[in-house]
Amino acid sequence: MEKTALVEQLKAQIIEALLLEDLTPGDIDPAAPLFVEGLGLDSIDALELILLLEKQYGIRVEDPKERRDALQSVNAMADYILSHEKSEG
Repeated sequence: MEKTALVEQLKAQIIEALLLEDLTPGDIDPAAPLFVEGLGLDSIDALELILLLEKQYGIRVEDPKERRDALQSVNAMADYILSHEKSEG
């Protein structure tokens, strides 16, 4: 999948998974941090994003540092997914 399309898909999936009804995909800056500043997500949201990666993309993120890196931003999530697609595909 092309990164731009994946980023847009992820933004929509994040809104749906985290019930962020007051946001649209256009409101989410793909380069902005997901936690603290940016979207201001918390640890419960992180678990939901981990589940999203597992359910939608078949990717399990076991290592805590890898998890932190993968969930930095929407762009980071897209890069992580694409890197796993290439290594598995």
